Amino acid sequence: MTKKTVLVVDDSASLRHVLTDLLTGGGYNVIEGENGQDALAKSHGKPVHLILCDVNMPIMDGIAFVAAYKSQPNCEDIPVVMLTTEADKTLKVAAKEAGARAWIVKPFNNEQLLNAVAKLIL
Repeated sequence: MTKKTVLVVDDSASLRHVLTDLLTGGGYNVIEGENGQDALAKSHGKPVHLILCDVNMPIMDGIAFVAAYKSQPNCEDIPVVMLTTEADKTLKVAAKEAGARAWIVKPFNNEQLLNAVAKLIL
């Protein structure tokens, strides 16, 4: 069985490292992006099964990234989980309108995060 790939988009190198270790330990492949623009470039043409994305990032924020990613061919059904310190309702609505499926506030519980990934991944 082929491993599923998770795209991790966060400007914090330490958090990307933690998420990559957690996800690879859970049996997933990981592609890392340090902001939305970087993530679009690194994931272009590669199979992605789920995205974990921060909201506040330089160059291209998470909501702009989700809208841009979802506008690409064959990407509209890829589940996106916003993983952020933000809890603002207007941001949650904007993320949902852009195509995000779930919202997890940092700090997160590793087991709960892996369970959410397993439930949402295609």
